[in-house]
Amino acid sequence: MMAADAAAAGPRRGRLGREARASLSAFLLGASVAALPVALGSSPAVLAAPGLRGRLALALHVAGVNAALLLLYPRPLYKIAVRACFLGFAFGCGLLLSTGRSAWRHFGWYMCSLSLFHYSEYLVTAINNPRSLSLDSFLLNHSFEYNLAALSSWVEFTLEKLLFPELKQITWLSTVGLLMVIFGDCLRKAAMLTAGSNFNHIVQNEKSDTHTLVTRGVYGWFRHPSYVGWFYWSIGTQVLLCNPICMVGYALVSWRFFRERIEEEEITLIHFFGEEYLEYKRKVPSGLPFIKGVKVEL
Repeated sequence: MMAADAAAAGPRRGRLGREARASLSAFLLGASVAALPVALGSSPAVLAAPGLRGRLALALHVAGVNAALLLLYPRPLYKIAVRACFLGFAFGCGLLLSTGRSAWRHFGWYMCSLSLFHYSEYLVTAINNPRSLSLDSFLLNHSFEYNLAALSSWVEFTLEKLLFPELKQITWLSTVGLLMVIFGDCLRKAAMLTAGSNFNHIVQNEKSDTHTLVTRGVYGWFRHPSYVGWFYWSIGTQVLLCNPICMVGYALVSWRFFRERIEEEEITLIHFFGEEYLEYKRKVPSGLPFIKGVKVEL
């Protein structure tokens, strides 16, 4: 369900290629939906309020943005741009919900967090490792299990909001969740940037001549910082939504997944780097609670 946490790095590429530039422009274009209330001279609530005005404004915005993308980009770049634009649109809508006094305010925080996470996965990959870049780098079609987990959290939030509305108004708890989300995403992106061009969303089983063991930066704190970041990010989204059922479910499923993934990955890393990795493993913790990694028989 999660991406590979590389602990080796090759040469870096820092410039923005055309895919990265197209995605960034499209993301910002989609996020411009947040400016619609200003253009209409109304409050953000007008877009969610009953009536034709807000819905018509949203429909015209979506149609206009899509037309602009079709005119600006050839088909290969359009496929990138339309996904980035969708994430930007979700981010902008999240901002509108977040700034209002609606009962959906905390869900707006969640929308911003989720859309920014997926877009930044693509952008950082485009900067770090353009050779591995693909539409899958957005992680929008990551797996059936991942999509089911997201859908479950939306269903739980909606049902509990209808049945126990006060449960979704615990601002201090949602703030704690938002801080977890920010910490987790920042840690993951720091791991991707530190690992450089070797970071790949697909676990690598063959060692390249350019691979070197990375122990600096966040890899000096944890052996698997991108897994640590994603673990706390995923749980943080459910704390943010005040979803008690999914909070427990996400924690258990993620912990089990990472325990198995880390053990599998460390076998490969020991094969790649031998005693060098074993020494690193002895000094630096995995970063995840009660997960020590593969056991090595001496």
